[in-house]
Amino acid sequence: MTLRPTRRAVYAGSFDPPTNGHLWMIAQAQQLFDELIVAIGVNPEKKSSYSLSERKQMLEDMVQPFGNVRVSSFENQFLVNYAHSIEAAFVVRGIRSASDYEYERAIRHINADLQPEIQTVFLMPPREIAEISSTMVKGLVGPIGWRDMVSRYVPPAVLHKILADNP
Repeated sequence: MTLRPTRRAVYAGSFDPPTNGHLWMIAQAQQLFDELIVAIGVNPEKKSSYSLSERKQMLEDMVQPFGNVRVSSFENQFLVNYAHSIEAAFVVRGIRSASDYEYERAIRHINADLQPEIQTVFLMPPREIAEISSTMVKGLVGPIGWRDMVSRYVPPAVLHKILADNP
């Protein structure tokens, strides 16, 4: 019996905070690969609303049902080089709009210049969650009725954290 090599993929983002769109991507990607690494990209020049440890905890709570998913982080390197360093053969990216497509297409070609053996896999979320972004979720917090609105767009673990931070 020949053992098949592990098909490992990386799905990366800032996850500040994670959303139902991120959860959808994780749920789909973990079905396609033997192992999925959800990697928090740390950009020291970008001011995050949540610390790395808070984002990691929210993601770990979200991915608990998936036995083949683990959460990690990387800093100061290109995603495709991080993927290479952990022996991932695939990078998973989401496309929500035409502008996402143009951006992701260009990045895919640059990634191929850096690590030609790593393939980019694009997933397109369903219409009802395609517009969800971390920025949108953060923008909803505050006005009367925000709790009900935010609860539509984030997983329970993330809602719990947002509510705890905004009593």
